[in-house]
Amino acid sequence: MLAEICHDETMLITGSTGRIGTLLRRAWQGPAGPRPLWLARRGTADILWSPGEALPSVLPRCDTVIALWGQISGTSEDLAANVTLVHHGASLARACGARRMLHLSSAAVYGPGTALTEDTPPRPANAYGHAKLAMEEAVRALPSDETRHCCLRLANVVGADSLAPALRAGKGPVRLDRFADGTGPLRSYIAPGDLAQVLCALAQLPPDRLPARLNVTAPVPVTMESLVRAADRPLIWQEAPENAVQAVTLDGSSLAGLLPFLYLKDTARAMIDDWHSLEMAA
Repeated sequence: MLAEICHDETMLITGSTGRIGTLLRRAWQGPAGPRPLWLARRGTADILWSPGEALPSVLPRCDTVIALWGQISGTSEDLAANVTLVHHGASLARACGARRMLHLSSAAVYGPGTALTEDTPPRPANAYGHAKLAMEEAVRALPSDETRHCCLRLANVVGADSLAPALRAGKGPVRLDRFADGTGPLRSYIAPGDLAQVLCALAQLPPDRLPARLNVTAPVPVTMESLVRAADRPLIWQEAPENAVQAVTLDGSSLAGLLPFLYLKDTARAMIDDWHSLEMAA
């Protein structure tokens, strides 16, 4: 039986209880913010639904579905859930009449490198990167219908990345790898408030302007050291292990061309301040 489509909403967001979803909720909670519908397996959300169950009998009509959900760790079987979620998400988007669906991929699909563009051949360096690349391949294999699908190759999000727990935990020192040239990791990042703006703007684009894949990043990369310093935390260096990756940076020119009216923060201090403002809004 087909799901009934009721009132009109612009965005439906899956994975609302994850780290990125939590930050987006805070970024959009002001009176001028958008009012998306949030979907989660459990907890507080507008729609409670677990992928694999029958779709809810009543679903909102929405222009855009944004898939934040995904498996970030675990066994290869656990990570394979990222592919399964593509098909559940596509079914959800069709049931809601969505014209576009944004899938969160990751810079991890590229592997090490600098100024990586959407046309750079992927060379994932870890299981997570391979899982996200398999997710992208599943998106490309979806049958053509009225929903336009776009994979967002997301940079590290300040406050939701591997560095965030150390920055959030008390006032103790933060450990970083130091490489042979005396410097630490260099990464592309984006402030969480900026990510909120980017997603809203992409949800307003005509679907035929959305590319199949898109880097989502601040204009310039930052060092993890600069983020630690901007957070006013002491730093302890440790020798980088042989398998450590020193640099993964994205070219954001395609995003800038699509959304030239957006100013994205490009310094560690501005990104940390953005995150802290959302933490205080909790």
